[in-house]
Amino acid sequence: MEMQSELQTGKALPLWLVLLTVSILINYIDRGNLAVAAPLLKGELHVTNTQLGVLVTAFFWTYTAVLAVSGWIVDSFNVNWVLAAGFAVWSLATAATGLVQGFALLLVCRMLLGLGESVAFPSYSKMIALNVPQQHRGIANAMIISGMSLGPAIGTYACGISMAHYGWRPIFIVIGLASLIWLPPWMFFMPKRTTARAGRASGESTLRVLRERNFWATAVGQFCCNYPFYFLIVWLPLYLVHERHFTMQKMAEEASLYYIVYAALAPLVGWASDDFIRHGADVTFVRKAGMGLGHVLVAGGVLGCSAGDARISFAGLMLMAVGSAFVGPNIYVFAQTLAGPSMAGKWAGLQTCVGNVAGVVVGPLTGWIADRSGHFDTAFSVCAAVEIFGGICWVLLVGQLKETEWLRGQELRPAVSEAT
Repeated sequence: MEMQSELQTGKALPLWLVLLTVSILINYIDRGNLAVAAPLLKGELHVTNTQLGVLVTAFFWTYTAVLAVSGWIVDSFNVNWVLAAGFAVWSLATAATGLVQGFALLLVCRMLLGLGESVAFPSYSKMIALNVPQQHRGIANAMIISGMSLGPAIGTYACGISMAHYGWRPIFIVIGLASLIWLPPWMFFMPKRTTARAGRASGESTLRVLRERNFWATAVGQFCCNYPFYFLIVWLPLYLVHERHFTMQKMAEEASLYYIVYAALAPLVGWASDDFIRHGADVTFVRKAGMGLGHVLVAGGVLGCSAGDARISFAGLMLMAVGSAFVGPNIYVFAQTLAGPSMAGKWAGLQTCVGNVAGVVVGPLTGWIADRSGHFDTAFSVCAAVEIFGGICWVLLVGQLKETEWLRGQELRPAVSEAT
């Protein structure tokens, strides 16, 4: 109720939401910084594009594999402390990446990174479903998405420049250890509500979620959203340096602009969609319209990025950023609304599990395409096609946006009132 009153009266956002934004910013710096180091690391380890794709995306193996379990943990234990433990694991794994030697140990560190990061989005969805009403979830999720997109922006630019001067290993060590400063303020400002009033639904099994058609529509939809985003995180730095012949500094500057535009526009789109709902617009129409428009813009931007003309390519990258600002804030609003407070952790964990198979696929598949064809053009086309299919999933295959009736014959009472 604290979150609701603060947003409605125009006061500052609660500090726990600001801290969540900072945590996902750090999360995405950590998961993307090895891709930024790829031009340097490739020469050091003497690996092919396919091998590099495996190494850069190795954290997805554990991240994806344990997400279903992480969702269950989030619904079963105190979500605040689950997030704190995961944060500590992924920060220490980042620091260790800068210390170890050899391909195999780097692979292990990346897998540990994925293990820690697996609790993040299930935890965020649980906290927002418990503490934020529908008419404010757009802006709450947009705050998370802004942090998510600022992470690669800062990582690409600051880490790219720093690695060019100091090498990649010292940067990993500093980022990993400095991130631990986040934990003390989190322990002080973490949200008070950690369980749903209608707690009986949390006893529903994971299989019950998997039987829902809406779940599979959102899960496949998230896969299609993630594919182009991870395509950029994993391959854009190497593409710009090796195929467009950018310097490390120029690569860092241009690539980071995508994330900055995305981060700046997402809160505006989230606020606007919430405002439509507060003024009586249909929730389903507003959320699906944002998804449909966003996917079309992203797909067009992907094709623009592959153009031979540098100006068209840059315009395509910016169009992708605008489209992503419509898509990003809505991904977990769907999960939070359809699952309800008691099942938000399980649903978000499973949805993210399926969605992040994209991270497992995009690295080696794109590397294989580039090795076979000698360029990235076909990989960009595949990326655009996946994005269009994702828009179909969100708009046509997901039904009405309302909480699933988990308990037959009994209506669950939401943890936070949906009334304005």
